[in-house]
Order: sequence, then structure tokens, then C-alpha cells
Amino acid sequence: MTTAYTLNNKKSPIGDVDSSNSIGPFAYGSGHVDPERAADPGLIYDITAVDYLKYICSLNYTSAEIALFTWGNFTCLPNAAIRGGELNYPSFAVNFRGGVQNGSLEYKRTVTNVGSPTSSYALQMEVPNGVSVIVKPKILSFNKLGQKLSYKVTFVGKSKRSSDSSIGSLTWVSGKFKVRSPIAVTWQ
Repeated sequence: MTTAYTLNNKKSPIGDVDSSNSIGPFAYGSGHVDPERAADPGLIYDITAVDYLKYICSLNYTSAEIALFTWGNFTCLPNAAIRGGELNYPSFAVNFRGGVQNGSLEYKRTVTNVGSPTSSYALQMEVPNGVSVIVKPKILSFNKLGQKLSYKVTFVGKSKRSSDSSIGSLTWVSGKFKVRSPIAVTWQ
């Protein structure tokens, strides 16, 4: 996801085979896989099976349903469930319900350095329309391989909208590494 590309060989947005128009990220996801960049991504977002199970707990699955794919080895604990936005996942799905204006949502992510042992990644933003985005810190400086650093992203709805969407991205850049996180914002 973080190393996929979203432009075709003519440097235009990926398009639909049946149309001359771009189809957008809601249709093509994070983009086309770039195997060389995926093999050497620079930063990764670690996530475990237990994290996903805690998320499934938040969806109110029954113990019997969860046992179907855990072989009965997992129990949802009270207050241990996590929402989708709390997963350490590279992308951001931001949903402003009720056409919120000036409402905010905050996400925390942790990345692990698998690129150069000593490196600094600077933030580049493609801010989605209708929101402001605050990222702290704006530079991630690593001293060794395997080091983990966290950052927080706050999305603030600037305009009241209804049944609309907007896209953007957050990219950490260091030399040859560009680690891109897609952002999808919707107003319902």
C-alpha cells in the first residue's frame, strides 16, 4: 500500500479500461503494486492478528462467530476492543458524520524503520479538500534499523458538506524512500 503508484505510464491518474476518465482511489484502492519498492519500503506499519481480532470485537461479533476463525483461542475482553481508526494501518478513512463543520478526528500511527539505519523522513502532504490536517511531528528521525516512532494526525472538517468525499495522502520522504498513506474523507 505505501509503495504503490497511482499514475499510469503517461503520468496521468490511473484510468478505467472502459472509460477515458480517471476512476479514482475508491475504485483502484492504493494503486498498482510496485514490487521493487515493496521489497524495500523504508518504513512499515506493524500490525498483528490480535490487533485485528480486537477490532472484530468492536464489530459485536459473537463468541461463536469469532471462534470460527480463531479455533476458539480468543476471547473479547471488556474495553479491549479497538475501532478501525485505531488500527496501525497505513491508510486513513475519515468519516465526518452529519456534515460536521469544525469537528476533528485524531489518529495515531507507529512506523518501523526497515530502510537506512540512520535516516530522517520529512512529511509531504496532499491535503484533501474540505479539511485541514495537522501532523506531529513533521520529521521522523531514526537512529537504527527496527526503531519505531509514532506520529499523530488530526483531521478538522472545515466545511459543512453532505454525501461528498475528498482524497489526499500523507507521505514520509527520505532519499529514495517515499512511504505514502492514502487519505479518504467522507461526509455523511
